[in-house]
Amino acid sequence: MVRGEIPATLVAETAECVAFRDINPQAPLHVLVIPREHVASLNEATDAAQLGRLSLLAAEIARREGYAETGYRTVVNTGPQAGQTVHHVHLHLLAGRDLRWPPG
Repeated sequence: MVRGEIPATLVAETAECVAFRDINPQAPLHVLVIPREHVASLNEATDAAQLGRLSLLAAEIARREGYAETGYRTVVNTGPQAGQTVHHVHLHLLAGRDLRWPPG
């Protein structure tokens, strides 16, 4: 998806990140924000600025989509028990419905 080889509905992109709509949305707004540089999971991440850029882009998208006031959730699944099925670190941005706690 980063290289444009897999079709995706692009929401935003920067020099370091790409954001696109999830193909199996779990909320009215469900966007994946990923770094262009490959990092398999949060366990392998070493660049705090890179992770910060994912969060800041998610916040920008939430504002632009009208969810800054009502609220949104960001999630990074790490490992099989957490539901990570794609081995490229990615942040889920979810909004538009009541997101109960605890999740899962």
